[in-house]
Order: sequence, then structure tokens, then C-alpha cells
Amino acid sequence: MGTRGPIPKRSEDRIRRNAVEPVDKVVALGIVEVPELDMPDAHPLIVDFYESLKASAQSQYYEASDWQHARIVCHFLDSQIKSSKPSGQMLATLNSMMTDMLITEGSRRRVRLEIEREQAAGQVIDLAEAFAQRFAN
Repeated sequence: MGTRGPIPKRSEDRIRRNAVEPVDKVVALGIVEVPELDMPDAHPLIVDFYESLKASAQSQYYEASDWQHARIVCHFLDSQIKSSKPSGQMLATLNSMMTDMLITEGSRRRVRLEIEREQAAGQVIDLAEAFAQRFAN
């Protein structure tokens, strides 16, 4: 279970003085199918948000119920974005629902989950220099 209070430091920044609590594990078989958003008139931000969930590293831990939770969040978030007078209380509730989905760095740290993204090996390009070279001719 997550902790309350300030966001914990990253593991490489912490010094452990106590034992870590054991975790109960449940073994599940099969691959979780990611459902389509199925909102034809969804705001582009909502579509981008849902697609970003699919591409995010924490989504490997999502179960079928988590994906349905994400679809519900998108439904209500879409109505708030399209509303001429969004509800502050609804936005606070949606933010809480998104925190439960481990969307932000802080929410992941609270449950002791850290994502370390490897950078693709390859050529590093200075965009300013590349832009100048392209239009210098």
C-alpha cells in the first residue's frame, strides 16, 4: 500500500535503515488485452492521454480492470474538457483517480515503483545546428 505524506526519494538517494515489508503476489496467466478507447468524438487531448497510457512503462502492471478504470477516467475527463464551466470538484476527483493509476512520478514513488528509461543508442543531433545547416543553402 502507498504511503501518505511527502513523496519519497528515489531509491538511489535513500539510505535504508529498516527492513522492507514483504509483498503478497498473485500469479495471473495470459496477456491483458488493451481495450480501444471507443469514444469517437473524444477531444484530441483525451485520445493522446489514453495512447500515452498504452506506451507508458507502468502500464505493464495494468490488469483488465485498470484499463476499464482508465476508460472511465477518460470519459469524465473528456466531459470536463468540453464543458464551458468545468467542475473543480470533478477535476480533483479525476486527479485522484489518475493518481491511483500511477500516472505521475510522485504516485509511482509512493508505491516504490521507479521507471528508468533507457535512451536509444545512436547519433546525437544538435537540432539548432541541423536547422542552421538545412537552411544555410
